[in-house]
Amino acid sequence: MVFSSLLFLFLFLPSVIIVYYSAPRRVKNVILLIASLIFYAWGEPVYILLMLFSTFADYFFGLLMERATIGRLWRKWVVALSVFVNLAVLGFFKYADFLIANLNAWLGTTIPPSDLPLPIGISFYTFQSMSYIIDVYRGKTKAQRNWLDFATYVSLFPQLVAGPIVQYGAIANQLRDRVMNNALFAEGIRRFITGLAKKVLLANNIGLLWQTVSSHSADTMPALTAWIGILAFAFQIYFDFSGYSDMAIGLGMMFGFRFNENFNKPYIAQSITDFWRRWHISLSSWFRDYVYIPLGGNRRGLLIQLRNILIVWMLTGIWHGASWNFLVWGLYFGVILMAEKWIVLRLLKRIPRWLRHSYALFLILMGWVLFAFDELSRGMAYFMALLGGNGAPLWNGESLYLLYTNTILLVLLIAASLPIREIAQRHDIRIHPILGLGWHAMLLLASVAYLVDATFNPFLYFRF
Repeated sequence: MVFSSLLFLFLFLPSVIIVYYSAPRRVKNVILLIASLIFYAWGEPVYILLMLFSTFADYFFGLLMERATIGRLWRKWVVALSVFVNLAVLGFFKYADFLIANLNAWLGTTIPPSDLPLPIGISFYTFQSMSYIIDVYRGKTKAQRNWLDFATYVSLFPQLVAGPIVQYGAIANQLRDRVMNNALFAEGIRRFITGLAKKVLLANNIGLLWQTVSSHSADTMPALTAWIGILAFAFQIYFDFSGYSDMAIGLGMMFGFRFNENFNKPYIAQSITDFWRRWHISLSSWFRDYVYIPLGGNRRGLLIQLRNILIVWMLTGIWHGASWNFLVWGLYFGVILMAEKWIVLRLLKRIPRWLRHSYALFLILMGWVLFAFDELSRGMAYFMALLGGNGAPLWNGESLYLLYTNTILLVLLIAASLPIREIAQRHDIRIHPILGLGWHAMLLLASVAYLVDATFNPFLYFRF
């Protein structure tokens, strides 16, 4: 079940809201837990046991760590064991077949793969659970003694399958004492509808353009077609994922939770460093807090800092998927970020703003080529098409047709990528509440109309 489905919009969500707000406060978490388990089991009933195993394991590890009778050394062993268990489960389901395939290719062995499907959301809820146990070890938060509350945190359906990654400390107090009022609920509805429209009306439609372009051979693709295609992919993945994050944040508000933002207009970035402060913020924050800073961060000199950046970005790439292209993608951004930290950021300050923006967008689009193709050879062929190095003409009739028929959509996507609300506030432009209500009603109706007749409704981040 996905948020952008008629089943979720008109059956699951209304039913949960009615039951949740009809129930006494003391059982609201029970309602959310049951709803979350149903939501997850709808698509993967078997793997619900895996999520419950992780929940029980880290719940007991947390309690064990707070026992007064165990010393500091034993606490280290407990947190190490918890991290090992979490990473072992994640590694088996996400990376085992990748390792087997490469061992077979390198050594000529015939080890059979498991061919197990990847549990939906395992990368997200594993990182959430790990943040809890590490924060308990560090003394930043108390161990949760109510298993139902902890299980609600791990399995909370608004952000279970695709984030944002919610660190335990951010909502620990909200699990037991959260404010629920009409204003927050109304804001949650507005945020959810905005995310739904981004996903359904923008991401899905531009995704069709990317599907058309990527189905062609890059060996004979005109450069203009290749650039139109990678722009389409860049917009699709942004509005797909940020739309889902908006829906998750809006759903959280409906149930009294306040999740941190996950995107902040990343395509207006002035550098790659700036871009990664704006894109998938919850993942960047997780790696900063639990990998980069423990490795020494920027406290031990430039060389150690550059090493730490490279390690973090290797892990970031691998987190996204068990494929060589994701590792190369992570290294690509890691090297750029190292260069920016060393010297490039100082140079960027000396050039005009539009040139800084162009620099960032070019490198971002090149990175999306690596991300989009699981096979590195296809990605390299696409690079050649972008640069006009495949011997094809720079454009042809199809290139111009694709550009002409998608111009309005591309203009809308560019506009939606800009900080329009901030610009309006800066110029003291205010929208009357009635107009705002009508706007969101129109977006909802348009999104539902699209879903009624939709045959193309993918979600890119489910594979992570």
